Amino acid sequence: MILLGLILLLVGLLVSSSILWTIGIVLVLIGIVLWILGATGRAVGGRERWY
Repeated sequence: MILLGLILLLVGLLVSSSILWTIGIVLVLIGIVLWILGATGRAVGGRERWY
């Protein structure tokens, strides 16, 4: 999710599209929050593991 957000940020910057820039920022932030929650061992969505 973080990688997709970074790609959208880059494309939004190159094409100067504000909607792609905004979606990219949101995806990066959500990805970072989920990454931090997963790294601390907290259950995300009721599941402790992804498998």
